[in-house]
Amino acid sequence: MPRTERERRKLLTRTSRSLGMLFTGASVAALVMANLDDPVRVLPGLTLMVLTGVSYYVLGDSRSPVWPVTTFVIALAALAAFLLPSPPITDVPTTSAVTFFASTAIPSLIPTLAATPRLLWLVLPGYVPVVALATAATWWSDRSAFVIASVVVGWLALVVCSVWLSGSVRRAFTGMARLGRAHAAERLSSEVEAQRRHGARLLHDTVLATLTLLAHSGIGVNPDALRNQAEEDARLLRQLRLGGTPMPRSSGGYTLEPVEAGDLGHTLESVKQRFGRMGLQVAWHGSGQILLPSHVLDAFLLSLSECLENVRRHAQVGTADVTISEDDVSVRAMVTDTGVGFDLENVDIGRLGLAESVIARIRDVGGKVRLFSSPGAGTTVVLEVPK
Repeated sequence: MPRTERERRKLLTRTSRSLGMLFTGASVAALVMANLDDPVRVLPGLTLMVLTGVSYYVLGDSRSPVWPVTTFVIALAALAAFLLPSPPITDVPTTSAVTFFASTAIPSLIPTLAATPRLLWLVLPGYVPVVALATAATWWSDRSAFVIASVVVGWLALVVCSVWLSGSVRRAFTGMARLGRAHAAERLSSEVEAQRRHGARLLHDTVLATLTLLAHSGIGVNPDALRNQAEEDARLLRQLRLGGTPMPRSSGGYTLEPVEAGDLGHTLESVKQRFGRMGLQVAWHGSGQILLPSHVLDAFLLSLSECLENVRRHAQVGTADVTISEDDVSVRAMVTDTGVGFDLENVDIGRLGLAESVIARIRDVGGKVRLFSSPGAGTTVVLEVPK
């Protein structure tokens, strides 16, 4: 069930609780005031009315269909109890208290029914025993017409209000959900545009400037300085591919991570953020506090990124799981998705973007790749590299 639908049902159920407790409490107070001289005469009905209020309280926090039925049965028993007093009820205050209970407290269950529109037809069969018992309990007061009219008006008013409230809440939640989706789309668009502009400035300040010098044969620039700048640019491109966000320290200069050894956990977080910006939510499992030699880490993370890129492009799902594990000699990453999958026997692996970007890259550092997939059952890729 969608979250908005659950919230709508919760709101309507708690509306029933609030109205039920309020009207039941008012009915109990009116009944007590009307029988201060002889409360024992109405004690059974009064007790059951109090139990009805308690049942309404439990109803507000319960998702079980048992409690609406229980509340209704207790309320009917309370009305039936007013058939027992001897002599019968004839005074106007007691009659009014019973009528108020039947016309307001009992139909307070209707908002709960309105949470599931197909159950609203239960209002009519529920109304019949209520009006019958209320009329019978007050028959000797000669106010039967007033009792019937009051119950009809009370139930009709609560049906109309419940239907209106249910529809209004649904429209409000639908509108909020639509607004939330629009805000998320706008935010994603803004972040992508900001990232694009940041990347364009970064490349203009560094790589493009170096390429311009090379195009002019490096005239006026020391060869060693040009070589160092090219190395810096290579490190910059590496960070960008792994999802990093180098920060400018001066015009044309950026703070880069050392490449002698890499902390796997820190870089995995960059990869996760990169794919999150592109709409793929990656759940990481296992330990990321693993150090690998620079060339092994590069191959491992670039292959892992390519696997996630394949999930984003081809799996037709918005989530993926990556599990990192290690032993004394190797580090493994298992990339799993629950997407459309494919038949390994009928697909040329070399055409999947895996041959060079994943398999060859991992084999070049002494690792191995295993692939598992079947149509409709998702895909799992296991990458293993030596420490």
